[in-house]
Amino acid sequence: MSEAALVTGAASGIGRAVAERLVADGWQLLSVDVEPDTSGPGEPFAADLATREGNRAAVDAALERFGRLDAVVPNAGFQHVAPVESFDEDRWDALLALLLTSPFLLSRYAWPALRASGNGRIVVVASVHGLVASPFKAGYVAAKHGVLGLVKTLALEGAADGIRASAVCPGYVRTPLVARQIADQARAHGIPEERVLEEVLLAPQALKRLLEPAEVADVVAYLLGPGGASFTGAPLVLDGGWTAR
Repeated sequence: MSEAALVTGAASGIGRAVAERLVADGWQLLSVDVEPDTSGPGEPFAADLATREGNRAAVDAALERFGRLDAVVPNAGFQHVAPVESFDEDRWDALLALLLTSPFLLSRYAWPALRASGNGRIVVVASVHGLVASPFKAGYVAAKHGVLGLVKTLALEGAADGIRASAVCPGYVRTPLVARQIADQARAHGIPEERVLEEVLLAPQALKRLLEPAEVADVVAYLLGPGGASFTGAPLVLDGGWTAR
């Protein structure tokens, strides 16, 4: 029987690309989203990953449907752009719940199954913002920095159980999440929307282009495959040269 994976935020963007790639590679897949696409790759499952119950339900559903769970890919997320002094406190809580607490809960609940797999893998879709900061993104940057610390801890604890944990840290990717923040970035920086891509989003990168979701999916698939056997406890960065500065 083929290996089984759980991917969150699988209805669009990076999560959708990862789900499509894993299904093409022969994985059994639970595609988790708050509003799953029933026509998309894998078996859809609706869950509120901002809650403990939602994260546990997603893991339980994967085990019920596949009888095993070999990989967890926490990818779900959203963005909120605002100065610290006006940063909505509920948005802060929601960002940390989805971007940091959910990967912890999924790992915790899936741990026995990942141990039983003998080759359990956790690959968190983090961000270059787990390594560097940008203004007006206090919640997102804090959560992504935190999740890289979580990955290190998971890797150290998981090694004896055959569980590897790593993270993918892309720069800006051509996704609905990025498209939705253009207006907010324009307001925060006081510039027209048509200048945001060049002057804000791509300004720190040496390569002046957005990544495509499939490029991130390729890296996730590599980490889940034989080539990724020695990767644990560290991020794999694909940022177009952003952190070279």
